Amino acid sequence: MTVFLCTACGTFYPEAAAPPASCPICEDERQYVPAAGQSWTSREALAGRHRNAWRRHEPGLFSIQTVPAFAIDQRAFLLVTPRGNILWDCIALLDEATEALVRGLGGIAAIAISHPHYYTAMQDWAAAFGATLHLHAADREWIMRPSPALHLWEGETLEVAPGATLIRAGGHFPGGTVLHWAGTADEAGALLAGDIVQVTPGARRVSFMWSYPNMMPLPAAEVRRVAARLAPWRFQRIYGAFAGQDVPRDGPEVIARSAARYVELLEKGTGLPPARDAGPGARHPSGRGHPAG
Repeated sequence: MTVFLCTACGTFYPEAAAPPASCPICEDERQYVPAAGQSWTSREALAGRHRNAWRRHEPGLFSIQTVPAFAIDQRAFLLVTPRGNILWDCIALLDEATEALVRGLGGIAAIAISHPHYYTAMQDWAAAFGATLHLHAADREWIMRPSPALHLWEGETLEVAPGATLIRAGGHFPGGTVLHWAGTADEAGALLAGDIVQVTPGARRVSFMWSYPNMMPLPAAEVRRVAARLAPWRFQRIYGAFAGQDVPRDGPEVIARSAARYVELLEKGTGLPPARDAGPGARHPSGRGHPAG
């Protein structure tokens, strides 16, 4: 019997003699089935081809990311606190080196995950460290393996440790969650956002999407709700799902400004007049030539 995992999203499935017929997470429109079709691997094969790289971002905050890239290629974060460490988001690979390093930093007391695309091997991580696994109940249908560590929380906030609070922001998934960390060493605060609030490459904007790979937007009303849920919280930095995509300062202002522009574009458009279909050679209102078709 083998624990099979999906190579497109990294989700682990219950032990079986053969791979599942499909991956429901990839078949949902917020993810995708690769053009070549669904494929599967095992824990052992993954550990034989990949390793985890670590980075220290600030006192008490480390990221862990699998190299070479695997599946969605998100990073997890280990948040070290005096009242127990927290793993934020999850990755598929838990190898011997990673387990030893985590134990050397004090283990893991709690695991919290932004949304189902990053559930991956959460049950294995929880079992290895005796951690409680906090998931928002609104996304329970996407849990593909049972675990005695599961805590399905409800409502809008959950404090998992002093100064570390989960906020249900919604958006990408109904239970889409971010982690507010008030206890940074400089007391400025940080937001660990997954891709519920997606930090863009320039690090001066964030975005909000229903489906990132399929480029399907959220409605304006939902973007307003996400921004409103985060507005009362004090922080400076935002740590996104992917390496290098962090906002170093003014996090609340970046979210508010980005949400306002997103809503404006949905409701009012770009401000350009519509192109006139005047035939080949006509000029576009922007000054560019008419597209060839």
